[in-house]
Amino acid sequence: MSSAKPKTFESSLDELERIVRELEQGELPLERSLELFEQGVKLSRECQERLNQAERRIEILMRDNQGRPVARPFKHENDSGDGSDDAG
Repeated sequence: MSSAKPKTFESSLDELERIVRELEQGELPLERSLELFEQGVKLSRECQERLNQAERRIEILMRDNQGRPVARPFKHENDSGDGSDDAG
């Protein structure tokens, strides 16, 4: 194995997207498709673990002064704040 720097979340996600596009084309031999699928599963798991770690860090940062978790709804910057949603 090389001693290269670990991939960032973004680079792993980009590689996963590339693999998905290549598999969706459906023009690969079975063996190559399996190799790419295995790589994709590994990347997906790595990305999910990084997201889980980020969530845990956020939960720690979002505690009140007694150390209790504080749940707040996520407000997207595009939200109008009027409580309405775009579904209707």
